[in-house]
Amino acid sequence: MKKTILALSAAALALTGTTAIAQYRGAGHNADAHGDGTVTLAEMQRQSAERFARMDANGDGVLDAQDRAARGEAMFARADTNGDGELTIAEMQAAREARKAERPERSDRPERAERRGKRGGDHNERMAERFAAADTDNSGGLSQSELKAMHEARGEHGQRGKRGKRGMRMLERVDTNGDKAISRAEFDAAAMARFTRLDSNADGAISAAERDAAKAERKQRREQRRGQ
Repeated sequence: MKKTILALSAAALALTGTTAIAQYRGAGHNADAHGDGTVTLAEMQRQSAERFARMDANGDGVLDAQDRAARGEAMFARADTNGDGELTIAEMQAAREARKAERPERSDRPERAERRGKRGGDHNERMAERFAAADTDNSGGLSQSELKAMHEARGEHGQRGKRGKRGMRMLERVDTNGDKAISRAEFDAAAMARFTRLDSNADGAISAAERDAAKAERKQRREQRRGQ
C-alpha cells in the first residue's frame, strides 16, 4: 500500500498525458545503441525520431494537446485492466511498475528510496486522503475526469505544481514559433541543442564522463535553488 499511495500523484500526471511535453529532454538518454559507452550524433538523431513518432499519437507531424490527450487515454486504457472505466490503487500501481520495467535505467534509485523513507507515515496518510477526495463518487476507483481534476488541483501548489510550471517553461522553449504545438523541426532542434550542450569537447559524441559531468552540474543547480 505504501508504494501505491506514494505513486498516486505521479500516476495522475502520467495517465492524464501531461508529462509528454517534457520528454524532449530525453535526447541522448539511453541512446547508446552499440553499448560502447558513448552516444553519437547519429544515435541521438535515431532516438529522437523514434521518440517523436511515439509521442505523435495522431501522426500529423506535430505534438500538441490532442496528442497529449490521446496519450493519456491510451495509458489509462492499458492501466484499466478490468475495463470498468476507473482505476483502483492496485491498477495504478501495476501500471507504474510496468512503466518502470520498460525503463529499467530509471528504476528506483537509492536516493529516491531514502527520500520516501524520510517522508514517513504522515505523507502516506495525506496521499490516502487525497485519493479519497479525488474519488468523488466513492466508487473506490478514479475515472479519467477524476484523475484530471486531481492533477489540476495538485498543479496549483506543491512539488507537482512546480513540475508543471517547469514543463510549461520547457514547452515554451521548444515551441519557438509560439503556436502551442511542437513540430518535428522544433523537436529535433531542441534535441540537437541538448546534444551540443552535453558534447562538451565537440567531438560529435557524448561520453559517459560528459554525461556524469552534466548530471553533477544539474545536481549542483538543484542544490543551489534549494538553498535560495
